[in-house]
Amino acid sequence: MAQKVEKGLFITFEGPEGCGKSTQSRRICEELRAEGYDVIHTVEPGGTSLGQNIRALLLEKESIELSRKAEILLFETDRAQHVEQIIVPALLEGKIVICDRYNTATFAYQGYGLGADMEFIKKIDDAVTGGLEPHLTVLMDIDVETGLKRAGNTGVADRMEKRDLKFHEKVRAGYLDLAEKYPKRIRVIKVNDGIDEVYGLVRKQVYDIVERYKRSE
Repeated sequence: MAQKVEKGLFITFEGPEGCGKSTQSRRICEELRAEGYDVIHTVEPGGTSLGQNIRALLLEKESIELSRKAEILLFETDRAQHVEQIIVPALLEGKIVICDRYNTATFAYQGYGLGADMEFIKKIDDAVTGGLEPHLTVLMDIDVETGLKRAGNTGVADRMEKRDLKFHEKVRAGYLDLAEKYPKRIRVIKVNDGIDEVYGLVRKQVYDIVERYKRSE
């Protein structure tokens, strides 16, 4: 029997570089789909055609210099299109949306990591999202040096991965600080064990909230 989620369910995956969020978010999507849920897996930046071009500017084209505000505005432009074109329509149809990064990443990376003004980020983000927040944010926490080593093993490092260790330590600390501020939404998963063990922890968090929102057709 197909499953629907009342008014849709929005779940995001976050974490420092190399934390494994992409692997885990795709895996939980596959399991949910296998059980009959209508699930969309998407990503920021790059979840739309416009976003793919913005992603290239942000992460790949290092010859283009970006100021802090320009970087924030590019991420938020990507998000504005993403929310309007992908996320909100899916939620209105009662689907589960699982997103690899969302606005918590902007606060962690550009706010805590780069030291950008948090009020500026919040003002812009509220405008482009209309205040849309995830029902659940799974924060994959990993030691910075271990995470960067893992990320480096996947191929050519992008602009974010190439930033110095101090930046990445600030990002991780920022994520953990946000988790303390919003404990009902942000659930921390320590990436200390193997992929399957970590997936078990992720699965529990996701299914706990899915069970609260679902209804059978």
